[in-house]
Amino acid sequence: MTEQISNISLPSAAHVFASSDARTVPVYLVRNVGEVTSIADLSTAQQAWVLANGFKAKPCQTVNVSALDGSMAAVLFGIGDGDTGQPCGGGEWLLGDLPRRLPPANYRIENAQGSGAAEAAALSWGLGSYRFRRYRTECANDQEPPRLVIPENINAEAIRTTTEAVWLGRDMINTPANDLGPADIEAWARALAERGGANVEVIAGDDLLKQNFPMIHAVGRASNRLPRLIDIRWGREDAPKITLVGKGICFDTGGLDLKPPAGMLLMKKDMGGAAATLALASMIMGLGVDVRLRVLIAAAENSVSSNAFRPGDVLVSRAGHTVEIGNTDAEGRLLLADALALADEEKPQLLASFATLTGAARVALGPDLPAMFSTSDEAAQAVVDSGLQCADPVWRMPFWAGYDKSLSSTIADMNNISDGPFGGAITAALFIKRFVKKTNSYMHFDLYGWRTAQRPMGPKGGEPHVARAMLAYIQALAQA
Repeated sequence: MTEQISNISLPSAAHVFASSDARTVPVYLVRNVGEVTSIADLSTAQQAWVLANGFKAKPCQTVNVSALDGSMAAVLFGIGDGDTGQPCGGGEWLLGDLPRRLPPANYRIENAQGSGAAEAAALSWGLGSYRFRRYRTECANDQEPPRLVIPENINAEAIRTTTEAVWLGRDMINTPANDLGPADIEAWARALAERGGANVEVIAGDDLLKQNFPMIHAVGRASNRLPRLIDIRWGREDAPKITLVGKGICFDTGGLDLKPPAGMLLMKKDMGGAAATLALASMIMGLGVDVRLRVLIAAAENSVSSNAFRPGDVLVSRAGHTVEIGNTDAEGRLLLADALALADEEKPQLLASFATLTGAARVALGPDLPAMFSTSDEAAQAVVDSGLQCADPVWRMPFWAGYDKSLSSTIADMNNISDGPFGGAITAALFIKRFVKKTNSYMHFDLYGWRTAQRPMGPKGGEPHVARAMLAYIQALAQA
């Protein structure tokens, strides 16, 4: 069966960053209104004009200052000196709000306080500059974007690499399911692997049964787009082994336990775990992090057909466990179970799974804060800390063993859903944890994969949550 694949193009952020020799307009980050009179490059008249226009240095407040000839002389951008509205602190992360406010020109950050602040400001600029234009035939905002000269005291390549990796994840999630099926996820993965010099192997369709991935096959068999397991390997073989597993449900109807119409509206984003995994892999390869990286993406479409798996069916997993299907809309954990069982066979130093797994996690923590589960207290705290530092926060929840019994089945080893309405994110995490037996450090992230409104770090739409937080942790592991 030949599947049509949409055009794949890895994103480039070259158009939002300028070369260091470009003529630039200075951007001043202003913490309080008293700082305005201390900006030496502004004349007394310009300072008075700024104050007369009501500039108070409130977070994201902006004023453009003109020169005598009418050209732009400077931009003042308020970042506040107290509560900026950013959960991770550091008003520099607000700078992503600025590109959509400025006319086309080259800009530079004039007064970031230290390399950390400069890095936050530059990365925020890159992330805030993202636009998804694939389906816009006419757009009034298609003019050249404002461009930033990355400050000299930070790693410009790291800023570009991270920006493009996040854009990659966003592009994938934002693409509707008619143009992003399992084969398209494979195409994205192959394009990324080719650029990074990685190896790719793919098992698709009935070959999944032949090679013992029965639950991935069961979830995707009702679709005319073949399910598959994508396996990427990169890095020197004797480096620390890091394995990332992503849920790639390209569209989730709920299966025979059909979702209501409102529940399907955002189901193109049910492959957000796969997008976050590939975004993180893109950063690791692009920055040359010294690890032995393995990426496993289980990709399928949960459709309705005469051969769809049913409530009450009993599936046999790769690990040999039998699973009674209590609900076909709890399909993501079935995919992950087979992929995690494969990953666990190698006993990596770190195994992490990423998935838009439960609505319960969103009820508990909202759309902006992914739930994290970890078998290691030390690893969990390190990821929480790195997430706060890079404005990609996570919140730890427990692998609470007391709820494990709620997954019991009277006819199989386990059920794929719990026997009650409570603790849904925890019981889902406990289900997939059953398939990780050998690996000491296992982390699972239940993310939303979507930004519900325009924010400084990006527009409404897809977001590969956790990728940047995990990058910092994996870099530390590589250097240990």
